[in-house]
Amino acid sequence: MNLFWKKRFGGMLSTSKFEKMEEAAVSDMKRYDEIAKSLELEEYRKLFHVVKSSEFKEKKKTLQNRKYQDTEEYRISRKYQKLHTNSSIRQYYETLHSERLNTFLDFKTTPEYEELGDKKKVKASEKLQKLKDFENSKEYKNYIRYHDSFIIRDYEELKKKIATPEFVKSNQFWADQHRWKTVPEYAVEQRYYELAKNPDIIFYENEKPARFEKYRKLSPAFIEDFDWYTLDKSRWAYGFHASNEQLIGNYSFDNERQANSGGKNVSVVHGTFTLETKHEKCISRAWNPTKGFYEKEFDYTSDVVQTADEFRQTYGVFKAKIRCTGRAHHAFWLSNNSKLPHINIFHYDGKAITMGNAHENVMDEVRITGLKHSSFYIYTLEWTPKELIWYINDLEVHRTTSNVPKENLYLGFNSFLPGKEKPSTGKLEVDWVKVLSFN
Repeated sequence: MNLFWKKRFGGMLSTSKFEKMEEAAVSDMKRYDEIAKSLELEEYRKLFHVVKSSEFKEKKKTLQNRKYQDTEEYRISRKYQKLHTNSSIRQYYETLHSERLNTFLDFKTTPEYEELGDKKKVKASEKLQKLKDFENSKEYKNYIRYHDSFIIRDYEELKKKIATPEFVKSNQFWADQHRWKTVPEYAVEQRYYELAKNPDIIFYENEKPARFEKYRKLSPAFIEDFDWYTLDKSRWAYGFHASNEQLIGNYSFDNERQANSGGKNVSVVHGTFTLETKHEKCISRAWNPTKGFYEKEFDYTSDVVQTADEFRQTYGVFKAKIRCTGRAHHAFWLSNNSKLPHINIFHYDGKAITMGNAHENVMDEVRITGLKHSSFYIYTLEWTPKELIWYINDLEVHRTTSNVPKENLYLGFNSFLPGKEKPSTGKLEVDWVKVLSFN
């Protein structure tokens, strides 16, 4: 599979973009979940249903749009003011409290009142003349017209009503053009708007949780950021692993040109793991299926490291950010105590990258060209009970349902030089390793 054109024309994300996308997705998922449990979101949702309800909207519309002139308070105030400023009614009250009226009303209760009907007596008496003049006056006639009348009773009731604290408050409310801002509902609405502008709530409302589905299915099982400097401080051990602890682990195969050096060719600098293949003579242990172990002189040294004693897992997602140099073979794999099963998550054979699953006599694999092996890429294996799927960055490159392992497998890195190929120095560099388990 040649990935040159996919890489060039956007069929595969660059490593930096893919890594940032993955990190952002996980970070966003955590943020989304935290917001989902927040008191602010709970309050926002409650207020949303309140503010968006038909009752709330109708009340707001009424308070904002209703004219003061259309209110009962205005009608009452207007009616009272009209009566209060009526000249006849004002004259009535002036007369009601006047001394002349009191004198006349007192006079009406005496027997002398009948003398007002006698013109001669009235003409002869200055007192009777004054009382008669008052009785015939417009002032008194106006008093007679309004006294104990419906209009005066109505006026008195209105006067009492508009003086009550309840009416004063209600009238002031409806007379205020900005009355909406004075009610509790306005404060509720403003709090809703405040929360609606909250960056976390905006993020939550605009997010598509389906984006997190594949991440929710996974949990971290093994995270290696290479924050150590020596193998004995890590979860990795040098050499091959066998079920029998008495068997030697630090050896090379006699059909290879490098001696595995017991971890001496492994280093970690600034968080990057490096396994180096060096051109240097070395006498070390070799394994031959017929001869067994024997001492052999090698012209090159390299190494193998694995997590057999520290970490194994069945199924999950296994990934590492890797690059390599030189024509040496470099590999990241999963294995068990025996030769099989063996899965290559990444294998550079000096010419191309291969990824695959080993069967008894064959490797079910894909060969990748068009990528610069000296650049970092993220190589991933998704291992389920039914299939194995390989990815480079975000691009699926191989899938198989054949011979899917069921055993616990451990992680391994190594570099080696096949005896039939021209030897070369080189480096295998790993920025990080992540293993995720299915929830």
